[in-house]
Amino acid sequence: MELRIGIADNPQPITVNLPESTDREQVKTSVEGALRGKAAVLWLTDDKGREIALASSRITHVELGPSDSNPIGFG
Repeated sequence: MELRIGIADNPQPITVNLPESTDREQVKTSVEGALRGKAAVLWLTDDKGREIALASSRITHVELGPSDSNPIGFG
C-alpha cells in the first residue's frame, strides 16, 4: 500500500510503501491523530522495516493508495 505525504516547504511529497499486511484503518487513525495534534510525530514502518518519523505540524496532505496494488510491467 502506498502512502504519499505532503510536507510544508517541500515541493515533492514523501512516498512510503507500507507492507501489504498493514491495517488500513489503523494507518488512517494514526494520520488523523497526527493531523489533529494528538501526536507531535507520525511514525510509520515501510515495507523494508525502516521506521520513518514525520513532524505532524509539517504535514500538509496525505494520499493513501489502494490496498490491493497490482503493478503492471516489470518490477
